[in-house]
Amino acid sequence: MRRWVRIVLIVIVVLLVIVLIGPFLIPVPSLEDTVPPEQLADPDSRFVDINGLQVHYKIAGQGEPVMVLLHGFGASVFSWREVMEPLAESLAAEIGTVIAFDRPAFGLTERPLPGQWAGESPYSTDNQVELTIGLLDELGVERAILVGNSAGGTVAMLTALTYPQRVSALVLVDPAVYAHGSSLSLVSFLANTPQMQRIGPLVARRIRSWGLDFARSAWHDPSKMTAEVWEGYTKPLQAENWDRALWELMRASNSHNLAERLDEIRMPCLVITGDDAASYIC
Repeated sequence: MRRWVRIVLIVIVVLLVIVLIGPFLIPVPSLEDTVPPEQLADPDSRFVDINGLQVHYKIAGQGEPVMVLLHGFGASVFSWREVMEPLAESLAAEIGTVIAFDRPAFGLTERPLPGQWAGESPYSTDNQVELTIGLLDELGVERAILVGNSAGGTVAMLTALTYPQRVSALVLVDPAVYAHGSSLSLVSFLANTPQMQRIGPLVARRIRSWGLDFARSAWHDPSKMTAEVWEGYTKPLQAENWDRALWELMRASNSHNLAERLDEIRMPCLVITGDDAASYIC
């Protein structure tokens, strides 16, 4: 019996050594063939400095009301390409304004690395709320309708809760709201261990291999995820530091208990969810 106990203890010690020390032995080569985000810009791309961060955005229309679009995980302003002009035309008797911007860690918005910012991480949800309001301030917008998809819905809701006087209405497209908490706290804890900080960028790079299947799963008709569309979604993976920025986003993830705060939302709210986009008014 004692011999088996010894064997089990040895196995446990070996596994602990592998888990604790192994990640530091894995090489993490720098990405090749990446460029500054500005070099990937489209003719209608715009950049503005918000709270020390170069933010990439696009605008359709000109007038009131104003609608701001917040994309989900792994997306960018590209995901709104089909709807910006139609939304601008449908907002008012003439033409309203639709603004879409790249949230930090995505698209062509600047990707600072640790040590290049002071205070809270620019990738945190709270900082993205401030970034949304900062963009409104920079563009001279007093109030806006916020449209958020998935994780962008989280940012939209928190912006409305934090700055209700700046948000006239919400449109939430499959918003990321967890009814009984979420795994974000565990993800953040693991991501902030020294071992995962070491190999985190390698984990982030795996999106290149599993990303297409993930993207197809988000389409009611996967056949519409063509090679051209996929190229548009993956174009930002040519931007420098995209892998490290994606990992910083994971590190900054945390839960805001949105499910418990839904009754605090007082402005008009349209929720769109489900395979066939069933709509609900709240």
